[in-house]
Amino acid sequence: MKGQPTSIVIDWGTTSLRAILADGRGQNIAALETADGITTVPKGQHETILMAALAPWFSAHGNLPVAALGMITSRNGWVEVAYVPCPAGPEELARGTVRRKLPNGSDLVFLPGLQDSLRTPFPDVMRGEETQIVGYGLDRNITVIIPGTHSKWARVKAGKIDSFQTFVTGEIFNLLINHSFIARGSTQPPVDDRDAYRWGLNEAKQSGAMSSLLFSARTGTLAGKLSADQLRSFVRGLVIGQEFRQARDAGWFVEKGEATIVGNDGLNDLYKQAADIFDLKTSTGNEDDLTKGALAVLHQALGDATARRFP
Repeated sequence: MKGQPTSIVIDWGTTSLRAILADGRGQNIAALETADGITTVPKGQHETILMAALAPWFSAHGNLPVAALGMITSRNGWVEVAYVPCPAGPEELARGTVRRKLPNGSDLVFLPGLQDSLRTPFPDVMRGEETQIVGYGLDRNITVIIPGTHSKWARVKAGKIDSFQTFVTGEIFNLLINHSFIARGSTQPPVDDRDAYRWGLNEAKQSGAMSSLLFSARTGTLAGKLSADQLRSFVRGLVIGQEFRQARDAGWFVEKGEATIVGNDGLNDLYKQAADIFDLKTSTGNEDDLTKGALAVLHQALGDATARRFP
């Protein structure tokens, strides 16, 4: 049974504003989404847009505290919040938050991102994914995979997010499909071909020559061995397969090892298939991981009185 609303979590990105009304256990009671991404909101209008979006919830449930995360806390957002260095858990992330008051008196807490300063050649960063990892749980040493445009592989160790690495797999795939000669001729609208996807995964597992593999999608089409229906899925298999190969080579997993896939952006099943090809056993997180993680940081940021309200 879901309890009474006690807080609001805002995941404000480049293309949309998503809000979740949550109870004291982090369960999602209600959700809303608008097209007010940070790229379309005029400077100085963030508060007005946020208050308008949340007005029905504030009217019905009072001045609930609000946790804001995502690109809204970047230098292109509302308030830039500095990255917190690894290793970090809820306490470290809470110390990096920035607090404001909304016109109705609600606490607005901007959550920081996370930085792995030991990554080379430059520090790696994430903004938002750390809350999903915290929400999934930091009680055991595990590798966490978060699929996305910029996929993250993170290691949880000693109750904190110890390190992580980003792979720009989704961005590469989108560039290839939409702007390259290699993938020209792919069926439109797109066709998902499971066998062609696994074909691409297996090719990537066998060869680390990424640029050569990508050109094989073109030559396969010319040779009549790769159809227009297969092309998109084959290329997706190549790029995700290369992510897994590189993650393995970087020490994020070993064959017959275990990892957890966290997130829900439509890629989880594709990553499960890739893990199967690479002999990696996977489990999955929960839909409310982001909410629970954001609330864990919010509790710490607002102190013991709030923590008692959110057990």
